[in-house]
Amino acid sequence: MSRTLLKKIKFYGGQLQVAKMPVTVKTMLRPGQTLTVKLPPEPAQAPLTPSGTPLQILWEDAHFLIIDKPAQVASLPAHAHPLDSMAQRVLGYYQRQGYTNQVIHLVTRLDRGTSGVMLFAKHAFAHTLLAQQLQTGRLKKNYLAIVRGHLASQHNRLTWPIKRAPHSFIKRTTAVGGRTALTEYWQVSQLPTATLVRIHLHTGRTHQIRVHFATIGHPLLGDQLYAGPKVGGLSRPALHCAQLKFYHPFLKRTLTINSPLPTDLQQLLRFETK
Repeated sequence: MSRTLLKKIKFYGGQLQVAKMPVTVKTMLRPGQTLTVKLPPEPAQAPLTPSGTPLQILWEDAHFLIIDKPAQVASLPAHAHPLDSMAQRVLGYYQRQGYTNQVIHLVTRLDRGTSGVMLFAKHAFAHTLLAQQLQTGRLKKNYLAIVRGHLASQHNRLTWPIKRAPHSFIKRTTAVGGRTALTEYWQVSQLPTATLVRIHLHTGRTHQIRVHFATIGHPLLGDQLYAGPKVGGLSRPALHCAQLKFYHPFLKRTLTINSPLPTDLQQLLRFETK
């Protein structure tokens, strides 16, 4: 439990209890005693405007909300997309459900054009525990992508460091001095002019998959920012977060959450096989 969270428990409505009696952080516990931690309420952040757009929920309990994100919706509001981000949709859902905690704890984010599994924590303690799993690699994200051409290797690990491209706020590039990045992929199937690949991210750099495949000459179909070909009317990169796997610290078991390939990418596969 972080010092920040402990301060919130002490000063903003939380409580520490032993045998149903309030105690302080200085209390010395004896063997066999149970410490109960009551987390403080987390009201909604004022700057965030709720959205009424419904969610596609893949899993929900008292600690986590896992949703299926559609393409072309930002994870968080930004200057270019101030309304109807996934965070705002989640806030709207929390308010409609009447949840006490309404702070948005985004654990895994996706690019605006990427679809698939996204994980939100429902309180600060759950967020802290999952952030640790992200740092240690225990939380695993697996993607499906359709890339241009045929890859030389059935399986490979791409390790170029990534940094912001010169003279661009959005675009990234591989370059000496960038942040360490590791993308591992396996070929799933070869199409006439493209390849379907399964990807495991070992690091989480901005645009990592898109940059790494563009670097080896196989940009994602539809990814015009990185010279990916526009195919079959696809209006976004052919990238989908298909699976999320993590250890649920409260259920004490591993959860594996899957998201089916969305309609536009299924249509793209059919288009490519014609």
